[in-house]
Amino acid sequence: MEEIREKLPMIIIFVSAILLCGVILYYLEFQEEVYYTQIDNTKIEQLLTTDNMKFQYTLIAYNEKGRKKEFTFKTSRELKNEAYLKLETNWAVGVRQWEEMRFEELPEKVKVNYAE
Repeated sequence: MEEIREKLPMIIIFVSAILLCGVILYYLEFQEEVYYTQIDNTKIEQLLTTDNMKFQYTLIAYNEKGRKKEFTFKTSRELKNEAYLKLETNWAVGVRQWEEMRFEELPEKVKVNYAE
């Protein structure tokens, strides 16, 4: 019984560390938010890199509730000017991936920010 009482603080610390790692992993992997933006090729920066991501955009985007946020993301090519993008974002990583979409597919609270 004495041995268990001596080891109890270490067991509690170990279990707490595992739970903390689980919470961090959850937020890194599963807490995504979708934003929408429109490409503005005046906001592009060409990067001098050895990898495939040669261009970087810094654009204002809106979520489906109309909340505004600025994102910076890289691409392998210059994107079509004025194209609409759906950005899948994560608070820790930023833009995880993007896909082009039509104006009609944008949420209503996003459409008001972009005149077609």
